Amino acid sequence: MKENRLYTMSFARVYPLYIAKVERKGRTKAEVDEIISWLTGYDHKKLEIQLEKQIDLQTFFKEAPRLNPLRKQITGVICGIRVEEIKEKTMQEIRYLDKLIDELAKGKAMEKILRK
Repeated sequence: MKENRLYTMSFARVYPLYIAKVERKGRTKAEVDEIISWLTGYDHKKLEIQLEKQIDLQTFFKEAPRLNPLRKQITGVICGIRVEEIKEKTMQEIRYLDKLIDELAKGKAMEKILRK
């Protein structure tokens, strides 16, 4: 089976796109970092290391220190597909992050985004 192109995309390439998306809506890089930390367990220093290493998205999630168990509460549609119905684990993790970034850009409160 052919590997999805998205898996081999550098996280360092996608990260500034997330930031630009939320900043256009008045949100901040710090909020993006908080979401990434909540979802993956990367602290600021480890996130910076992963960005410097130019790792791909698949490796980014594979090496995540601690995927948050509450991420299973993330539901909704991203790219026309319900995130809770995605069968492939890596794609689901990527889409969870996409969904959280979308929620931030749409003005949702951080407490709700982080499922508190």
